[in-house]
Order: sequence, then C-alpha cells, then structure tokens
Amino acid sequence: MLSWDDYHKEEGAAASAAAQQPVHQSLIAEMETPPEAAAAAKVEPVAEPAPAPTADPAANMDPVAAAAEAVQNMDVAAGLEELEMGASRVSVDEKAMINCRADLNQLVPLKYDWAWQKYLDGCANHWMPQEINMTADVATWKSADGLSDDERRIVMRSLGYFSTADSLVANNLVLALYRLITNPECRQYLLRQAFEEAIHTHAYQYCIESLGMDEGEVFNMYREVPSVAAKASWSLSHTHSLSDPTFNTGTQETDQELLRNLIGFYAVTEGIFFYCGFTQILSMGRRNKMTGVAEQFQYILRDESMHLNFGIDVINQIKLENPNLWTETFQQEVIQMILEGTEIEIQYARDTMPRGVLGMNAAIMEEYLHFIANRRLSQLGLPEQFAGAQNPFPWMSEIMDLRKEKNFFETRVIEYQTGGALSWD
Repeated sequence: MLSWDDYHKEEGAAASAAAQQPVHQSLIAEMETPPEAAAAAKVEPVAEPAPAPTADPAANMDPVAAAAEAVQNMDVAAGLEELEMGASRVSVDEKAMINCRADLNQLVPLKYDWAWQKYLDGCANHWMPQEINMTADVATWKSADGLSDDERRIVMRSLGYFSTADSLVANNLVLALYRLITNPECRQYLLRQAFEEAIHTHAYQYCIESLGMDEGEVFNMYREVPSVAAKASWSLSHTHSLSDPTFNTGTQETDQELLRNLIGFYAVTEGIFFYCGFTQILSMGRRNKMTGVAEQFQYILRDESMHLNFGIDVINQIKLENPNLWTETFQQEVIQMILEGTEIEIQYARDTMPRGVLGMNAAIMEEYLHFIANRRLSQLGLPEQFAGAQNPFPWMSEIMDLRKEKNFFETRVIEYQTGGALSWD
C-alpha cells in the first residue's frame, strides 16, 4: 500500500540522483581532457561561489502554522490608517458633512436623522423593471397608427437621454461624491441611491429592448443628437473635476468645488434636466399611451424626487456648517448655473416638441421650467429669477413639489412596495 511518506521518500531519492549526475559527468570529462588543456584550465581564476540566499523560515513552515504566526505578529493599528488606537468613541458633535476626522466606520450615533430616514424610505420603495407589463406598449409601438411621429420622437429622445444620464449620475456618485461626503449615514443613503441609479438604467434598457429599438442609435444619442449631447456635456463639465483621485477637500477652493459638483449634480441634472422628459412621458401615460413606459418613469421620478430632496439637504447642511463658502460671488455663480441648466432644458423641449403634442408645446414647457428653476433657487436660499412663473401641469405637482413628499410616501408606499399598478388620477 502506498503512503504519502513513501511518495516523499521516492521524491527525495530522485532529487539526490539528479544532484549527483552532473558531478559524475564532470569527472568523465576531466579524465578525457588532454594534460595541456587541463593545465591551462587550472591557471584560470575560479570565480567565488555566490553566497547561498538566506532561507525564509516561513518557506519550510506548515501553511497553517505560518498563518497563525502571521496573525500573532500582525500590527493591528496599521490597518486603521489615521485613526488613533484607544481614542474616545465618536460623539454626535464630532460628525460633519465634509472634512470630518471622526471614525467613518461608526454609523451611530446618528447626527442627520433625515438622511437615515431617506435610506429607510428608499429601501421600502424598492422595485424592479420586470414587475411592469410592457405587452400593451409593444403592440402600440409596433402598430403603424399607434403613435404619431411627434409622439415617437418624444419616446426615442427620452430613452436616448435617460439611458445614459443615470450612468453618468452613478459614476459621479461612486467615483467622486462618496469619498468626499464624510458622514456615514449620508454615505448609507448614497449607496442606496447608487443602486437605484442602476435600477433606472436597467429600466430604460428594459424599455428599449422590449420595444425592439435600435440599441446603438438610442444609447449613442448623447453623442449624436445636439440637444441630448448638450445636457450630457454640461453635466460632465460641472462634475468631472471631483473624479480626479487626487482631489481632496479641506480648503476654501476645494470645498467650493465640491459644492459646485453637488449643485450641478442634484439641483440641475436631477432637478431640471430630468423634468421635461418625465413630464412628456407621464402625459402620454395619462392618455393611455405607452402605459408601461410611463409606469416605469413614474417609479423612477418617485426615486429621483427623493434624490433631489436629499441633495438639497446635503448642500444646505454644508452651507450651515461652512458659512464661509457661501460668498456673494459664489451665490451669483450658482444662480448662473441654474439659469444655464434651465436654458439647456428649454432647448431640449423645443427639439423634442417642434409642434404641439400631448396637450403641451415648447412654450408651455418653457413656463414649467421657469417654475422649476424658481423652486430650485428657493430651495437653495437664492432669489427667484422668473417673476410670476406658474406650474402649467398641476397633475405633476404631487411628485415634483417636495413640500408634499411626506404625504406622497404615506399614502402610496404600500402600493410601491408591491410594484402594483399605479393610478393616473
């Protein structure tokens, strides 16, 4: 019977034989060498043999024993980087939105209860695109008289912009904002938001695939269609600086740069750029057209409404904790950002609605966007810029008006949890 001991013995014997073979061969060669050549070879200097490398004790050690020794000798403090071993536990007062030196691994005690509540609400409102029936939409889209050319243009443009916009948003969240927001409960919500952005991208892809659209055409609109490209380009230009891994806050300049990112990201991209397309698609759903796509958009807008609300709270909290950042010059810069975003979205409305459709036109949408811009400015504590602007779509106000968000969740949360059919009333 074979044993592992016999195996190692045989292995050792073979190694010994191999080691002896070169010596035997060298003796034979020496015997066959002429005397003259042998003498000449002997007078040549012989190189000093290289010192044998110092053997690693762990190399001959049993792996289990080596692991135990490594753990025994491990420096625990090294992995904690800048944290001080034996320091006092985190207190609420030590927590801050940015530039916080407290242990970010300690979630509690909570300082910003509103951030934690938004995380819980986001989890309660979980949904997936496959829960929504797209059968009627497929029939409508494939029917020659199911939609007008203008309505098809709206659906294509909306899916073209949003299919990549949420990817841009997610990249900004994960690659830039997360490491710079130094509060664990806010980070908890950011993780939830990042997951929701993935769901939204999934939803747009699900719509595109269900309708049998040209995926290459739709997903490349942000490169090929000027009105879509303008929105994507503006968002990237106002958020790209934070993606530099060497970027860090801690100075007046860098802290203001973070604020610019947050305002461009939350107040403009999610707070203005999303609303024209959402209004168009939801108006289509109200007319019993593309109801599956519209239902997906209603779920998404519900999520985005909370994202926006969270972002505004973060911005205002940073302003409160760092009043030196909110200078008069910086406020004028923020106003300019809001106005630029509004104008870009108005241009998008004109491109997607060259004629009146779905009970709206570009002029009505411009009024709506002025109303939204005023809301964003007011939420940031800045003066409104469009006097007398009114909401021409009161049916959108329940979702858009964040002051009513609590009632919105209290009355509909069970419906959303089950992914049930939504009412358009």
